[in-house]
Amino acid sequence: MTVAFVLHRADGAPLLTSFRRAAFGKDDPFARQREIAWEGADSMVAGRASFIGELHVASFPHIETIVVVEGELTLETAGEAPLVLGPRAGAVIGSGTALRVLAESRVRFVFCAAACEKPTKRGLIPLRADADFKPSASLPAEVLLGPVPQCRSDNVFTDDGAEYLAGTWDSTPYHRVVRPHRMNEFMHLLAGVVRFAAPDGSVLSLGAGDALFVPQGAPIGWESSERVAKFYVVQSVRASTERD
Repeated sequence: MTVAFVLHRADGAPLLTSFRRAAFGKDDPFARQREIAWEGADSMVAGRASFIGELHVASFPHIETIVVVEGELTLETAGEAPLVLGPRAGAVIGSGTALRVLAESRVRFVFCAAACEKPTKRGLIPLRADADFKPSASLPAEVLLGPVPQCRSDNVFTDDGAEYLAGTWDSTPYHRVVRPHRMNEFMHLLAGVVRFAAPDGSVLSLGAGDALFVPQGAPIGWESSERVAKFYVVQSVRASTERD
């Protein structure tokens, strides 16, 4: 099992991740531009894309979180001021949202999208690095190799139909054992450096501006020595016996 899929490195270093050009469903507005790194059985994908031009989408066909890594992307919905995303800025697009997408020059972004047959939240929701943080659950002592961290989060988007949550999170430093990841998780790091450990002892070091995806169940550890902040998407996947 691959521990983590690196979607972008801010320093331009080569990626070991393999991408394939593919649409996410038959109505995907970014079908020609999308590069998928990971696709799960529960209709979630993560990857990267580049785009230039203009799109008018009457009803966005899925939920998608976008974080721009190069260029500028404008997203517009009726009755709202345009949302202009530059590098390291992001937004969540709810399934069913009417949307105009504009890029006057080529823009590159990373994404995490999920199908949702019965969406519970529509609209365009920005992700903010200067989030309205609130204390959130820390980690159990038995998985920590040091002090218990202080964690905060600002969950700005929840769609119960897809069990899809997105927002901003930060934490004081901590060191965690290698263990199966509890959910599918997309991360775009905003601050700090994280060393992700694999069962074979190898370590993947990522910092501000980098993006990755960790599938549920992938064995991975965490070590940080400074404050870390990130945009996140998480999705819990139930066992097949629970879904049947």
